[in-house]
Amino acid sequence: MEDIKKQQIVNALRNYCERYESQAKAANSLKNVSAATLSQMLNGKWELIKDDMWRNVAAQIGYKDEKWNAVATRDFTTLMRILEDVQENALVMAVTGDAGSGKTFALKQYTNAHKQVYLLCCNEYWNRKAFLNELMQAMGRDAAGLSVNEMMLEAVRYLKMQEAPLLILDEADKLSDKVLYFFISLYNALEGECGLLMVATSHLELRIRKGVKANRKGYNEIWSRVGRKCVTLKGVSAADITAVCEANGVTDPRDIDIVINDSESDLRRVRRKIHAILKGKEAAK
Repeated sequence: MEDIKKQQIVNALRNYCERYESQAKAANSLKNVSAATLSQMLNGKWELIKDDMWRNVAAQIGYKDEKWNAVATRDFTTLMRILEDVQENALVMAVTGDAGSGKTFALKQYTNAHKQVYLLCCNEYWNRKAFLNELMQAMGRDAAGLSVNEMMLEAVRYLKMQEAPLLILDEADKLSDKVLYFFISLYNALEGECGLLMVATSHLELRIRKGVKANRKGYNEIWSRVGRKCVTLKGVSAADITAVCEANGVTDPRDIDIVINDSESDLRRVRRKIHAILKGKEAAK
């Protein structure tokens, strides 16, 4: 790996570390990265650090070496406003939006730019211990040897120590019922002291409403705690797609129309179509 790319990763790593109280806690938040390795990276002692470790760190801190210009879509702007409100005022909310609308990108951008923000990208295979392990790691806390109860107590204690902390559960609809119940426990322990935001597709709201109607355990409590509504994002507009196209080198109105008509309002599909158009133009030269 070239030194210039390593320096770019180090620059991103410095910003990442600023979100934590110390380098040690920043290292604890990264999987398979020791405090010593992190220190060597930051201090320019790169000789013994393998490329695999550089790639590992880059992936975890959100650094990407790519020629792609992101655009602040209307949903991006809305999410930024919601995140600021939830964090500053210790609110509890749920936000839903279509797949491919850029939700996760916005959440990562906000997390990278703010302190005391802890983003969990949820998985369907998590049990309660896995959930708390991920939460502890995101906070830079050592969970080794702790029971589920001890991790919960430590997580709550640590969050209460922070100034305006924010916990984000991305793809929250993937969580099992048992893990979703932790949302209730966290709310009860942190009400008024920590912002909590669940983000998912519309399946989350449908699931909660069905759970409430069927009087399933915990669902009415979850629904009550998010204010009995989910904020629904508007989705990707033609104006958003036009802005993305123009920011990434597709400026011919005919090509932009092709991207809009092909996209199905999915930014992932927009990106692939832009790539195809640019590649086709390059081959035609």
